[in-house]
Amino acid sequence: MAKKVEPAQLWMDEPEEHDYPAAEDYLSLVFTPKQAEDLAKRLRKTGLIRRKAKDILRASGLAILPKENFFVAGNLQKIADGKRLSPVLLVRGDASRGIALIVADGYHRVCASWYHDEDAVIPSRIVNCP
Repeated sequence: MAKKVEPAQLWMDEPEEHDYPAAEDYLSLVFTPKQAEDLAKRLRKTGLIRRKAKDILRASGLAILPKENFFVAGNLQKIADGKRLSPVLLVRGDASRGIALIVADGYHRVCASWYHDEDAVIPSRIVNCP
């Protein structure tokens, strides 16, 4: 059985710089380009929250990717090697409008974290849906 890494040792304190353009690129598929740009700017400015991997997956409605997925496996290897993961970027859903939580960047990291420990607390930046 793999050794569990303490949550404080698993995550970086801040998202990596390249995560924001990646989030904006993804968000531009589900929002207008202007809305996606605004969301990415807001994600840069908001503070970190912490939520369990299993709750992020449940709120997003996303299926857990298999361990064998190239990016999930890569993140699991980072965990095993003691390398920290970048916090995830989220857009809060709106249940009254039938909108699930959006994982704008970090889906593979959430899945890897879930495999490591489904109760793992993931640092995230989250903004409200437009």
